[in-house]
Amino acid sequence: MRIAMVSEHASPLAALGGPDAGGQNVYVARLAELLAGRGHDVSVYTRRDDESLPERVPLPSGAVVEHVRAGPARVLPKDELFGHMPQFAGHLARAWRLERPEIVHAHFWMSGMAALRAARDLGVPVVQTYHALGTVKRRHQGAADTSPAERLGIEREIGAACARVLATCSDEVRELSRMGIAPGRCSVVPCGVDTEHFAARGRIALTPARRARHRLLTVGRMVPRKGVDLALRALRNIPDAELLVAGGPPADGLAKDPEAMRLLGLARRLRVADRLVLLGCVPHEDMPALLRSADVVLCTPVYEPFGIVPLEAMACGVPVVATDVGGHRDTVADGETGLLVPPGLPGPLAGAVCGLLEDPGLLESYGRAGRMRAVDRFTWDRVADGVERVYDRVAVHHPVPSGVPR
Repeated sequence: MRIAMVSEHASPLAALGGPDAGGQNVYVARLAELLAGRGHDVSVYTRRDDESLPERVPLPSGAVVEHVRAGPARVLPKDELFGHMPQFAGHLARAWRLERPEIVHAHFWMSGMAALRAARDLGVPVVQTYHALGTVKRRHQGAADTSPAERLGIEREIGAACARVLATCSDEVRELSRMGIAPGRCSVVPCGVDTEHFAARGRIALTPARRARHRLLTVGRMVPRKGVDLALRALRNIPDAELLVAGGPPADGLAKDPEAMRLLGLARRLRVADRLVLLGCVPHEDMPALLRSADVVLCTPVYEPFGIVPLEAMACGVPVVATDVGGHRDTVADGETGLLVPPGLPGPLAGAVCGLLEDPGLLESYGRAGRMRAVDRFTWDRVADGVERVYDRVAVHHPVPSGVPR
């Protein structure tokens, strides 16, 4: 099958950890890799944000990344890309007239807008994965939401016009239903985790007695919505524990990062600065060992469309305490692989963590169950299986028109 993936701001080649580089990049990269490995012809279209980038980059899997000229060839915040989407769509339309894809899979709402515009006259079906919804962002950020005003209306239009919505969690389907997009138009296929890279090797030997302090760890982009401030407020009531924060710029750039400075200032006011360690961006190859070094991984965002970090921690055999939001409700089995706590409340978070740290047997039990759950339900092969089923379903109902080049 000839598959075109559109991911306007999240390139599969991007280094993770920046404000707009995270789970979507991982999802697109791994899905493209696996589908190409299964014999599909996969092209990923993403915006060219550096003049030095080549137009086409072949990947070892056989997939190809196509860099689209749309707007200035420099990094822009994703919310500033809206005005460049007509140019992006024009490039897609020209490319697809020459070589028509059988399926287009759009990632994020602006990608969906461009993909539907480009595919309209060719009869190409578009599968949409939102990765994040504007209604949720606006609900939680209010006036601080920098999304274009048109976002909410366009997201509804995409849901009505696309061939299928491929949601990443059940909470997203409920939100889409409130937007007027019928659940029957949606299929749920979660994000995945590399259970060979993120493995529990050596985890069993690590016990809370191995160091003077328990180790708590958060991983993610250095942005306020990730809720590291909640973890800091809880830390006041978690004795003999340190909090490591992995994410953001490299360690030597933290002093210039506004969110890092905000967190350090908060830690000083809370008198926990001596127990806070900002690591900066941690290389992908070093992340499993860092996760395994933790007694508990904290995932405390105010909202989370899916959240890959809980899966990575579970795959490494580490218990997770996460806020009861979004994709966490599907990934973390409350009372089995970790605990879900109300968002924004440091008291319940501290209580949940303390209860785990006081019970080494429960820590081990949760860790083992988490590893099993990740392997059974959330491998990337299982994700690719689910996505292929959606593609096949859509292709049956949208056959290639006669006379259209393939």
